Amino acid sequence: MLAKRLSSFFKLSPKPQISTSTKKVDEETGKYYGKKAVSFFLITITGGVALSALDDLAIYHGCSRKAMEKVSKNQALIDAIGEPIVKGPWYNASLSVAHKRHSVSCSFPVSGPQGTGVLQLKAVRNGDDTWSSFFLPRDWDILIMDALLHVPGNEEKHQTLRINLADKPLSCTTCTECTPHPSENSKAKLSSKQ
Repeated sequence: MLAKRLSSFFKLSPKPQISTSTKKVDEETGKYYGKKAVSFFLITITGGVALSALDDLAIYHGCSRKAMEKVSKNQALIDAIGEPIVKGPWYNASLSVAHKRHSVSCSFPVSGPQGTGVLQLKAVRNGDDTWSSFFLPRDWDILIMDALLHVPGNEEKHQTLRINLADKPLSCTTCTECTPHPSENSKAKLSSKQ
């Protein structure tokens, strides 16, 4: 009877231990690959957000650099807030991009010895969206640029000024070759018949 119990014990006991150990190994392997997949996903998302932020920062620096070049040459702005005109910190700026990063609207603070202000601009760029263009500086064409300036004065002589800094103000051209709408042609024919 003792031999029967020992033989049954040895026959049954190794099977559950082997199957439970393989189940544990399979579960641990599955958990390992699950953790790796989640880690890879989080790193990928974080990297994408970081690249987008760096691209926005590069756009901001390109636009603000071009704007500061124009500001340094504008005599009305120099007369209002003095020289040197200094760009404010990037974290006080706002940036909005559109049309696959070909159009940008940006505002950032500027200051001079006699006052402070905010530059607001809208700019566009031409060119391709290739991987190499991500690393190269972009050339922006500023369409609209205004400066909103606050010039403090003695007691009640505070001034708020708006200066248009665009090189060429936008203008509409008239259409020289306009064709009337088809419904207008039919109305004209009907009135001529009567």
